[in-house]
Amino acid sequence: MRLITGLLARLFDVAMILTGALVASSIRFDDASQRGFYFAFVAFAAAFSLAVFPALGVYESWRGRSKRALVGQVALGWLVVQACAMALMFSLHRIDFVSRLWFAYWTGISGGLMIAGRMMTHMLLGRARNAGLNLQQVAVAACGDHCDEIIHKMEMNPAAGFRPNALYNVRADTTAAATTAVRVFKEHASFARYVRERQIGEVWLALPLTEERTILKLVNEFRNDLINIRFMPDVRTLALFEGSVTDLLGVPTINLAASPLPPNALVQKELFDRLFALGALIAVSPILLACAIAVKLSSPGPVFFKQCRKGADGRVFTIFKFRTMRLHEQKHGVLEQATRGDPRITKVGGFLRRTSLDELPQFFNVLRGDMSVVGPRPHALEHDDLYQNIVSGYIHRYRIKPGITGWAQINGFRGETDRIEKMEGRVAHDLYYLRNWSFRLDVKIIFATVFKGLHHPNAY
Repeated sequence: MRLITGLLARLFDVAMILTGALVASSIRFDDASQRGFYFAFVAFAAAFSLAVFPALGVYESWRGRSKRALVGQVALGWLVVQACAMALMFSLHRIDFVSRLWFAYWTGISGGLMIAGRMMTHMLLGRARNAGLNLQQVAVAACGDHCDEIIHKMEMNPAAGFRPNALYNVRADTTAAATTAVRVFKEHASFARYVRERQIGEVWLALPLTEERTILKLVNEFRNDLINIRFMPDVRTLALFEGSVTDLLGVPTINLAASPLPPNALVQKELFDRLFALGALIAVSPILLACAIAVKLSSPGPVFFKQCRKGADGRVFTIFKFRTMRLHEQKHGVLEQATRGDPRITKVGGFLRRTSLDELPQFFNVLRGDMSVVGPRPHALEHDDLYQNIVSGYIHRYRIKPGITGWAQINGFRGETDRIEKMEGRVAHDLYYLRNWSFRLDVKIIFATVFKGLHHPNAY
């Protein structure tokens, strides 16, 4: 069945390449006699696609995998094919005979058709799987909460094409997943016999690393069977963030304590930060000017307050704020937080603090690359030294750039941290943000900051 499916997918791609070339030719050339259909060029591209696509994994099973990744894989493969075809035509000194506009039309149309065809196929398969068809039966060997999580994900996402059929509860002292659709086994032999009798094609080992003997026993049990054995280790007791997998030197690696944001997400976030900061500075420039004049007239001293803070990976930078206090002598190594009714705060400074307008100069920090628009708020270095050994996970806030606003701030964790519980709550929210980051979450936090976060009773 898989062989037939792969062959049909290859035939579909070749057909879409030819169709795209014909449509592009019809669009580019008005006169039918002038329509240059570059048979050699198109034939080369079709042949290259049959070689490049399999190498990039385009024809591998995408059951349970991201559709976005599939689209990216097809787009990348098609661009590589077109680059190879162009290089071949250039080496044959035929590149000048090819219409560039026709080539652009062809690339876009064929690529779009191949992607659209796959999305349509996945939509139809999803409907079929929701109806109980084309499902891959899965036997799970697990224990504890991790077992329940795996079973729950399969049951909540039937369109992925997996259905739990059997569960081997390897620890008698733990409860199995609470579902009537899965048969539960407590003995190795009966579980293995059931898997073979029912011809179950997937065995998932959702076990902690401490169950090494059980893992090896199950792998050896099904080693000579045509069964897919997949290891889904329970690393929650070890990993600070969700244990994502990366490829290092060709070796699959589980990240236990590393930045939870992948490189492409960091690039996306960086680009958004710079553009947003530039637009924000232009938009609020009259407010910045007014605040600067008010601060200068409120009391003697500079307009900006500068202080060293830690950024991404613990790198120290200088943060900018509007000065809100009168000039005063501060004891070395001692940080005195602002308190309610603090006599050091000027009237203008109090207003700036309550409305968070004193934070606006930090958009310059974002433009410089020191900060992000959204992220964990940076604390004074004295606080870092104090809390990193007291509050669990505190230092991991600096896995990414600190932000002007953050998930903790819009949830009420602002202002003075006079009790350890306040800092623990702030850190817990910051770590939640790291574990669940998305561009959509950043936008949500920005809107929440604008509409309800500018003024807060804890800001004084």
